[in-house]
Amino acid sequence: MHVLRPLYVVLALAVIMLIARSFWVPNDFGTHEQGYTYGWYRQSNVEEWKNFTVKYRGKEFCGTCHAGQAQKLASAHHKDIECENCHGPALFHPADPLKLVLDRSRELCLRCHTSLFYPTSQRSQIKGINPDQHNLGLECTLCHKPHEASKPGRRNR
Repeated sequence: MHVLRPLYVVLALAVIMLIARSFWVPNDFGTHEQGYTYGWYRQSNVEEWKNFTVKYRGKEFCGTCHAGQAQKLASAHHKDIECENCHGPALFHPADPLKLVLDRSRELCLRCHTSLFYPTSQRSQIKGINPDQHNLGLECTLCHKPHEASKPGRRNR
Protein backbone atom coordinates (compact mmCIF):
# COMPACT_ATOMS: atom_id res chain seq x y z
CA MET A 1 0.00 0.00 0.00
CA HIS A 2 2.86 2.43 0.78
CA VAL A 3 4.09 2.05 -2.83
CA LEU A 4 0.80 3.33 -4.24
CA ARG A 5 0.98 6.70 -2.47
CA PRO A 6 4.02 7.97 -4.47
CA LEU A 7 2.37 6.64 -7.63
CA TYR A 8 -0.77 8.68 -6.86
CA VAL A 9 1.36 11.78 -6.28
CA VAL A 10 3.13 11.34 -9.63
CA LEU A 11 -0.18 10.79 -11.45
CA ALA A 12 -1.70 13.85 -9.75
CA LEU A 13 1.30 15.98 -10.82
CA ALA A 14 0.98 14.72 -14.40
CA VAL A 15 -2.72 15.63 -14.48
CA ILE A 16 -2.00 19.09 -13.03
CA MET A 17 0.72 19.66 -15.66
CA LEU A 18 -1.63 18.65 -18.49
CA ILE A 19 -4.36 20.95 -17.21
CA ALA A 20 -1.88 23.85 -16.82
CA ARG A 21 -0.54 23.21 -20.33
CA SER A 22 -4.04 23.53 -21.78
CA PHE A 23 -4.30 27.05 -20.31
CA TRP A 24 -0.80 28.35 -21.12
CA VAL A 25 0.09 26.80 -24.48
CA PRO A 26 -1.75 28.20 -27.52
CA ASN A 27 -3.92 25.72 -29.46
CA ASP A 28 -1.96 26.23 -32.68
CA PHE A 29 1.43 25.52 -31.09
CA GLY A 30 3.32 22.62 -32.63
CA THR A 31 0.68 20.75 -34.64
CA HIS A 32 -0.77 21.66 -37.99
CA GLU A 33 -2.45 20.13 -41.04
CA GLN A 34 -2.88 16.36 -40.84
CA GLY A 35 -1.43 16.32 -37.32
CA TYR A 36 2.11 17.00 -38.55
CA THR A 37 4.27 18.34 -35.72
CA TYR A 38 6.73 21.19 -36.41
CA GLY A 39 8.09 21.43 -32.88
CA TRP A 40 8.59 24.95 -31.54
CA TYR A 41 6.31 26.61 -34.08
CA ARG A 42 3.08 28.55 -33.73
CA GLN A 43 1.01 29.35 -36.83
CA SER A 44 -0.51 32.50 -35.30
CA ASN A 45 3.01 33.85 -34.71
CA VAL A 46 3.82 34.11 -38.45
CA GLU A 47 2.28 37.59 -38.79
CA GLU A 48 4.20 38.80 -35.74
CA TRP A 49 7.47 37.75 -37.39
CA LYS A 50 6.51 39.36 -40.70
CA ASN A 51 6.12 42.65 -38.84
CA PHE A 52 9.32 42.21 -36.78
CA THR A 53 11.87 44.97 -37.44
CA VAL A 54 15.21 43.57 -38.58
CA LYS A 55 18.14 45.49 -37.11
CA TYR A 56 20.89 44.07 -39.33
CA ARG A 57 21.02 44.59 -43.09
CA GLY A 58 24.20 42.81 -44.23
CA LYS A 59 27.24 43.62 -46.34
CA GLU A 60 25.27 44.09 -49.55
CA PHE A 61 23.34 46.98 -48.02
CA CYS A 62 26.55 48.64 -46.77
CA GLY A 63 28.30 48.10 -50.11
CA THR A 64 25.73 50.10 -52.06
CA CYS A 65 27.06 53.36 -50.61
CA HIS A 66 30.45 52.30 -49.28
CA ALA A 67 31.76 50.46 -52.35
CA GLY A 68 35.38 51.45 -51.75
CA GLN A 69 35.42 50.04 -48.22
CA ALA A 70 33.54 46.95 -49.33
CA GLN A 71 36.10 46.33 -52.09
CA LYS A 72 39.03 46.68 -49.65
CA LEU A 73 37.32 44.34 -47.22
CA ALA A 74 36.57 41.75 -49.92
CA SER A 75 40.27 40.90 -50.24
CA ALA A 76 41.15 41.19 -46.53
CA HIS A 77 41.20 38.55 -43.82
CA HIS A 78 38.09 40.10 -42.29
CA LYS A 79 36.06 39.48 -45.46
CA ASP A 80 33.78 36.97 -43.70
CA ILE A 81 32.86 39.38 -40.91
CA GLU A 82 29.70 41.44 -41.40
CA CYS A 83 30.17 45.23 -41.32
CA GLU A 84 27.64 45.56 -38.52
CA ASN A 85 29.75 43.44 -36.16
CA CYS A 86 32.01 46.49 -35.73
CA HIS A 87 29.85 49.37 -36.94
CA GLY A 88 26.63 48.39 -35.19
CA PRO A 89 23.19 47.61 -36.65
CA ALA A 90 22.24 49.60 -39.74
CA LEU A 91 18.53 49.71 -38.87
CA PHE A 92 18.22 53.52 -39.13
CA HIS A 93 21.20 54.11 -41.43
CA PRO A 94 21.50 56.22 -43.64
CA ALA A 95 18.44 58.14 -42.41
CA ASP A 96 20.16 58.69 -39.07
CA PRO A 97 23.93 58.19 -39.51
CA LEU A 98 24.55 59.15 -35.89
CA LYS A 99 22.91 55.88 -34.81
CA LEU A 100 25.74 53.93 -36.47
CA VAL A 101 28.59 54.00 -33.97
CA LEU A 102 31.98 52.48 -34.73
CA ASP A 103 33.23 50.38 -31.85
CA ARG A 104 36.97 51.08 -31.66
CA SER A 105 37.45 49.36 -28.31
CA ARG A 106 40.20 46.83 -27.71
CA GLU A 107 37.56 44.48 -26.35
CA LEU A 108 35.88 44.20 -29.75
CA CYS A 109 39.11 43.07 -31.44
CA LEU A 110 40.10 40.85 -28.53
CA ARG A 111 36.91 38.81 -28.90
CA CYS A 112 38.69 37.03 -31.75
CA HIS A 113 42.35 38.05 -31.41
CA THR A 114 43.17 36.99 -27.86
CA SER A 115 45.59 34.06 -28.01
CA LEU A 116 43.51 30.97 -27.33
CA PHE A 117 44.40 27.55 -28.56
CA TYR A 118 41.61 25.10 -29.13
CA PRO A 119 43.07 22.18 -31.06
CA THR A 120 39.65 20.89 -32.13
CA SER A 121 38.52 24.16 -33.74
CA GLN A 122 39.76 26.72 -36.24
CA ARG A 123 40.30 29.24 -33.40
CA SER A 124 44.04 28.54 -33.19
CA GLN A 125 44.45 29.67 -36.81
CA ILE A 126 43.37 33.26 -36.02
CA LYS A 127 46.33 35.49 -35.24
CA GLY A 128 46.12 36.27 -31.54
CA ILE A 129 47.92 38.43 -29.01
CA ASN A 130 48.44 38.50 -25.28
CA PRO A 131 46.28 41.52 -24.32
CA ASP A 132 48.25 42.06 -21.09
CA GLN A 133 51.48 42.62 -23.03
CA HIS A 134 50.59 43.93 -26.51
CA ASN A 135 50.13 47.75 -26.59
CA LEU A 136 48.27 47.78 -23.30
CA GLY A 137 45.58 50.47 -23.13
CA LEU A 138 45.73 51.46 -26.81
CA GLU A 139 43.05 51.04 -29.45
CA CYS A 140 44.00 48.42 -32.03
CA THR A 141 43.06 50.76 -34.90
CA LEU A 142 45.95 53.10 -34.02
CA CYS A 143 48.29 50.55 -35.66
CA HIS A 144 46.00 48.18 -37.55
CA LYS A 145 43.48 48.83 -40.33
CA PRO A 146 40.60 46.33 -40.05
CA HIS A 147 39.44 46.93 -43.62
CA GLU A 148 42.91 46.03 -44.87
CA ALA A 149 43.82 43.19 -42.50
CA SER A 150 46.99 41.71 -43.91
CA LYS A 151 48.14 38.16 -44.29
CA PRO A 152 49.49 36.47 -41.14
CA GLY A 153 53.01 37.59 -40.29
CA ARG A 154 52.70 41.06 -41.88
CA ARG A 155 51.93 44.24 -39.96
CA ASN A 156 49.45 46.92 -40.99
CA ARG A 157 50.96 50.39 -40.77
